[in-house]
Amino acid sequence: MIENLPELFDTVLSTAAPTNDQDVEVASYMAGAAAAIAVGLAALGSGYAERGIGAAAVGAIAEDRDMFVPGIVMTVLPETLVIFAIVVIFLVS
Repeated sequence: MIENLPELFDTVLSTAAPTNDQDVEVASYMAGAAAAIAVGLAALGSGYAERGIGAAAVGAIAEDRDMFVPGIVMTVLPETLVIFAIVVIFLVS
């Protein structure tokens, strides 16, 4: 399988339309892998952002109870990044 990687990359990276069933299958698998990587990276970025926002929100809520709703809203905002990534995958495929 490893010795076939250059051929697989040439198949996927070429701008020509797939010519046989194997090329179509490889392109399908590579598109699925790209989608999985995109959603995974979006989730990692969202988690990284929520880490700092959550800590700041808890600190703000500890000092002022009126900051609860804005803290929750700010904590939830990065999660929409993952939702948008999943929606884009469904729109593209």
